[in-house]
Amino acid sequence: MKTEERTTGQHPPQQRTTGRRGDLVAAAAGVLLVTAAVLIGRAIQDAHGTLVAHWPPLLASWYPHTGPGTPAAVVVAAAVVAYGPRLADRLPWRGLLATAWAASVVWIVSLAMIDGWGRGIADRLTTKHEYLQVIGRFSDIGATLRGFTGHILIGRPDNWPAHVAGHPPGATLTFVLLDRIGLGGGGWAGVWCIVLGGSAVVAALIAVRALADERLARGAAPFLVLAPMAVWTGASADGYFAAVAAWSVALLAVAATRRPHSPRRAAAAALGSGLLYGLTCYLSYGLTLIALLLLTVLLLTRTARPVPLFLLGALVVPVAFTLAGFNWWEGYRLLVERYYQGAGGIRPYSYWVWANLAATTISAGLATVAGLRRAAAGAPGSVRALRTGTTSARHRLILLTLAALLALLVADLSGMSKAETERIWQPFVLWLLPAAALLPPGARRGWLIAQAVVALLVNHLLWTGW
Repeated sequence: MKTEERTTGQHPPQQRTTGRRGDLVAAAAGVLLVTAAVLIGRAIQDAHGTLVAHWPPLLASWYPHTGPGTPAAVVVAAAVVAYGPRLADRLPWRGLLATAWAASVVWIVSLAMIDGWGRGIADRLTTKHEYLQVIGRFSDIGATLRGFTGHILIGRPDNWPAHVAGHPPGATLTFVLLDRIGLGGGGWAGVWCIVLGGSAVVAALIAVRALADERLARGAAPFLVLAPMAVWTGASADGYFAAVAAWSVALLAVAATRRPHSPRRAAAAALGSGLLYGLTCYLSYGLTLIALLLLTVLLLTRTARPVPLFLLGALVVPVAFTLAGFNWWEGYRLLVERYYQGAGGIRPYSYWVWANLAATTISAGLATVAGLRRAAAGAPGSVRALRTGTTSARHRLILLTLAALLALLVADLSGMSKAETERIWQPFVLWLLPAAALLPPGARRGWLIAQAVVALLVNHLLWTGW
């Protein structure tokens, strides 16, 4: 594409038509992928029961229903479709950030409330697999951390529930500390995850503005708000993890692009980014892959200036947990063993290695698929521009979203993410969503409708769980 076409957003009629046709073909391919994953998955599950999922490729059950959140979810979706693009273009930047956070939280809550306050929010983190089951076992936090790895394997006495065993103790310790300050129980835990999970939208907007430009960030805003993955952000700890990781990326982007006359802010942002990345690694083992996005930030900005302070910040949480007696590497080694003791040892890699991508298609939405099609088409030119130091805002957005896709694919190929990726991969899917800003402005409302329809259908037709 010519520079002037990129700048003005205008394209020759033939090119514009071809591009839109390609978007629809990509979306259709996404629908076919999901359909294949459902039909083949259903056949495998019925014949062998090895998928350990009632409605593959999602961990869900067929359960058509409505609930208290149904009217609100429909109204929120309609409002974002009708007014989202216009507000994203016209609001002052800080007003846009506040509005996006509020709208994201309302969208998440309305979807969760389709299942009601109890089943949708308050009880989600209190089930037998969840973190709140073990709050009482952390009465002596130091002793529990020192003995944490001794309870990971299934055969060990008092082995941890699945989600506690499957994560470093930073995840569980979050809810322990909430309980200690008087915010105990599933309701407060759910609110914590929803409010912080909604803030991930703000972090992504800040990062896109810093690395690409404000126009593309504003174009991405409605798609970040109305993401289908909000179905799983509601009262899922992974929404909280996604937010911590997102703010690490956003702060590094700010530090790397901060003007020389504000060194203190750049230093604080670099230190904060490292601190949050260290915390991210102690919330979920798999989120070490966020390092690919952080490296991309440095490549796009062509600077290593924030690295020393970032590394200093990144040491804080690992050193604290190590001194407290928790060995991250031993925990991960035992997790791999535990994974194959359970459903991970039964679920066939040959199905999930591609069906995971179908689950991602659902959580990211068809607009994201179409946007990624445009990103893939622009990848060669973007890489060439990166090599020569002549990247445009569009090039940098393309490279950022493709870096997230690469991290997701590495997680997929590892074999440690067989199923439940609609929940687990939220920290990566978040960075795929801005690809929708590459879509033609005139088509954005139609793609927003597609995003909303996916989320509403999933939450009204299925009972999602983890």
